[in-house]
Order: sequence, then structure tokens, then C-alpha cells
Amino acid sequence: MFKSLGKYIKNSFSRFDKPVLIFSMLITLMSIVTIFSARENFGNSKFIMQLAMTIVGICAIMVLVNLDYRIFVERYWKILWIISVALLGITLILGDTGANGTETSNKSWLTIIKIGSRSFQIQPSEFVKIAFIISFSKHLTMVKDKINKVKTLIPLAIHAGVIVGLILLSGDLGVTLVYVGIIAIMLAFAGLSFWYFAGALGVVVIAFPFLWPLLSKYQQMRILVGFQPELDPTGYGFQPLLSLDAISAGGIFGRGMNSGGYYEILPASHTDFIFSTYCEMFGFIGALIFLVVLFLLIMRLIRIAKHCRNDFGSFICIGIAGMFIVQSVMNIGMCLAMFPVIGITLPFMSYGGSSMLALYIAMGFVHAISAHDKGFKRKKVVRK
Repeated sequence: MFKSLGKYIKNSFSRFDKPVLIFSMLITLMSIVTIFSARENFGNSKFIMQLAMTIVGICAIMVLVNLDYRIFVERYWKILWIISVALLGITLILGDTGANGTETSNKSWLTIIKIGSRSFQIQPSEFVKIAFIISFSKHLTMVKDKINKVKTLIPLAIHAGVIVGLILLSGDLGVTLVYVGIIAIMLAFAGLSFWYFAGALGVVVIAFPFLWPLLSKYQQMRILVGFQPELDPTGYGFQPLLSLDAISAGGIFGRGMNSGGYYEILPASHTDFIFSTYCEMFGFIGALIFLVVLFLLIMRLIRIAKHCRNDFGSFICIGIAGMFIVQSVMNIGMCLAMFPVIGITLPFMSYGGSSMLALYIAMGFVHAISAHDKGFKRKKVVRK
């Protein structure tokens, strides 16, 4: 049995896309080292959880890399969408606001097990993100030749709109924007005309004055101070300004591990603002290394998408690349006090069991797509 298991693991690793594996593991290592270095502030449980989800995630990749994703997508893309809608609907009805339970929390967590005062929760929207990318990729593949026709866009809008609408109803504006960004990137990659994007932007601009009063005071203030935190330096602007202080304190080489600093009093310094924590520990050089590795990972995902031999494989990879781009830009923008603080995690860096496991599942599909292409042999064309 152990011999068979060892052979399975060896074969699985041989099918991995090596650049994707190296880049994703490097970022994960940066996250684990950062959380371990701040364990006196974050607690040992967060370090253990991040490490455990990394191990579970690698195991998930070993299973998925051996999956014929083409058959999986063909058979289950509709079921994935239905399950996604059901899961988000259940979360909307039975969901919790998470561990914080404050006005800053959203009703986007689902309690799986509760023992006494402790509970195990998941964030369904993180897993739905992957299921949505897969189902939307198949839908795009079926209609890509007619992508610019209105009668084609209406079903696509319903496909995406139901998912986005349910997340928006939960109050999670940040995750909603991530989904919108992923959808826009996938549609652009499919060849949707620029004029549709221009029209959508025009509608948003016109509707904004009417939508603004519908936002809560908290959401309005977060948006305003997101672009100018000095408007409320001791209130809503405190978090982004303190984040800037942490990044500045890191200097060129950082304060080092176990050094303490601004991250000890920075709210969400292990999740949404882990980039600030990392910069304070490892400085500008550390930040530069992280950004280079992240860039290389995204470029590798785009390259796999461009060279994939079937359309839905390409759309899946570009959707995952889009997820990385949107979340990274928004998260780092928050940390630099350039964008509103709307609760966006930094892929593979931010602490979170749901986030980490969902990302590794996404990488599992990327590895499966890459492995299939590597195993494909083109037929030789015989010229007469």
C-alpha cells in the first residue's frame, strides 16, 4: 500500500507545472514565515492553521492534477453553478458575520461545527469563486463566436448576475468587486467589444448618485477615507494610515522577524493587511521579492491560458489569473491607503483556511490543464 501511495505521489509531482508550483509555494512560505514571526501577536493557532491548510491544499493538487478536467467540466459545469447558488443562498439565510461580529463584518461565513465557545467556519464565497470560474468558462466556450450579440450576453449576465447578486446581498462589497473584476477580465479575453465595457461604465457613473444613499454609513466612510484617509485619521482612516506607518517602518531591509512593531496594533494585520506586516518585517527588498514572484506567477497563468489547446481550459486559467490580479491590486492598494478598505485578502499571503484551501484547489485545476497540454502530442502533417 505504501509503495503504491509513494508511486502515486511521485507520478503526481511529475505532472505538476513546475513554475506554478515554485511561485505559489514561495508566496505561501512568505506567508507562513510572517505569521510564525508574529505568533506572539497572532497566536500559534493561526500559524498551525495556515500550515495545515497548505498541506491539505497540496494533497488536493495531487488529486486534481490527475483529473481529466475536460470530462469534469463537461459533466458538472451546470451542477457547479446550481451548488454555488444554493451554498450562497444558505449562507445568506443561516450565515454568520464571522469572528469579529462588528459592523465591519459581513454575513458571509457558515458555521460547520460548533463545540462550546469554539466554532469551525468557512467562507463559501471563496470556494464558489472557483466553481463560478469553471462554470462561466464553459458557458463562454459555448458562445464565444457570438459573444458580441445581445441575445448571447443576456444568459451570460444571468449566469454571473445571480452569483454576484447573492454575494452583494450578504453585504460583502469587497468580494462582489472581485467577482465583477474576474467577469470583466474573462469577457475581455473572450473578445467582448470595448463598447460594452464603456457602456457599463457609463451606467455605473449615472447610477452612482442613486446608489450612494443605499450604502450604509460605514460603507460610505470607508470609500471616502479610502482615497483620503486624513479625512478621519482617528476613526475610519486610522487603519490605512497605520498600515502606511508599518510599511514605512520597514525601510529598505525591514525590522526583522520577531521584532514587533506597528502590526501589533494594526487591525486585521494577519489577513487584509498582512502585506503591511510583511513589509515591516522584511522591508522594501522583501516587498520587491514578493511582487516579482507574484508577477511571475500571474504571467505563468496567462501563458498557460494562451497556449491551452481548448477554450474552457484557457478561460479557467485566465479567470484564475484575473482573480490574482484583482485581489492583489485591491489589497495592496488598501495597504498603501490608495483604495478603500473593503476586506480583500492577498492571495497565498493572507491568513485564512477557506482562502488558502480554495486557492490551492484553483491551482489544482491549473496543474491539470498544464499536465494535459504537456501530455498532448500533435499529429505530424505529412506534406505530399
